[in-house]
This record gives sequence, C-alpha cells and structure tokens, in this order.
Amino acid sequence: MNIILIGYRCTGKTSVGKKISERLLIPFYDTDELIKKHTGKTVKEIVDKGGWDLFRREEKAVIIALSSLVETVIAVGGGAVMDAENKEALRRNGLFLWLTADVRTIIERMRNDRTGEERMPPLASDCAERETSGILKQRIPIYQGLADFTIDTSERDIDTCADEFCNLFIRRILPYDWKSAQII
Repeated sequence: MNIILIGYRCTGKTSVGKKISERLLIPFYDTDELIKKHTGKTVKEIVDKGGWDLFRREEKAVIIALSSLVETVIAVGGGAVMDAENKEALRRNGLFLWLTADVRTIIERMRNDRTGEERMPPLASDCAERETSGILKQRIPIYQGLADFTIDTSERDIDTCADEFCNLFIRRILPYDWKSAQII
C-alpha cells in the first residue's frame, strides 16, 4: 500500500511527504519532480509550450507507473486527482492523505516560495485569491471523497504534520499489516 498525498498547491504535500517517508523508512516520490526529470522541463515550461493538456498527459504516465509500486509515499499535483483514471490507479494500491490549508495560508506560501513562479504557472488569469478560492471550490469535493486522512497544515510546521499522520497511521493501519491493509 502506498501513501498518496493530495491537496492544493502549497499545502505541504512535498515537504510533509518527505518527512513521512523518512519516519516510515520508505521511498518518496513527487510526481512534478518525476515529470521534470523525465521531460527535462518544469511544469511551467511544459504548460507554456503545450498547455495543461500536455502536462496532464505527462502526469498520467508518471502516476500509472507509480501506482504499481508498494510501500511508498507519493505526492501528486493538486489537479492530478481530477482525472478519473489517475484516481482509480492510485486508489487500487493507495491510502490518501489530504493536506489542507486556508486560502490566506496558501496565498502567503505561494508568495514566499521564491522558486514557485519559475516552476508552476498560474492555473487561471485571475488574481491569486480568486483563482485559489475558485479552484478549491471545484476540487474540495474530490479531495474529500478520496481522503482516508485529513490534516490541516495552516499555521503548523512540517514535522508536526508528519508526526500527526504517522501517529494516526500507526494506530489505524499498522495493526492490520499495512502491506495488505484495506481501509474500511
């Protein structure tokens, strides 16, 4: 079983995912980083050249490959789970951790991420607050429907979030041999 981190950008999927993988001593994969490694281009460069459709095709190929792994932590892009095939592939062998944050926190993190604009294009041409609120309105029902666990990362550090998940995981999943665990 894999631990799949889902949520909007700047909610901490990569940072918290790395900490979880360290604590559980299992590999960590970030789909955006794997796409960059495979294509030699950042998400922004892919989208600028071929649009979001090209990026989503690259993302799907990475997700399909990762979904066959076991005992890994996988951070997926915020929109990855909007695709039914991605959801199905990840669900077959995955446990979903939804990381949330309030809009104010997300915007603040985006503004403080010095490399964010180089790596990630805006999702819409709107202002950041309206864009984030609008996209969250569309995605929250999907995230909620998938989430086995939810952690709000607003005003919390990475270690605290990783510790909270690992404690929940150990109490709820490990007693059932997590390699073959079925979430009930």
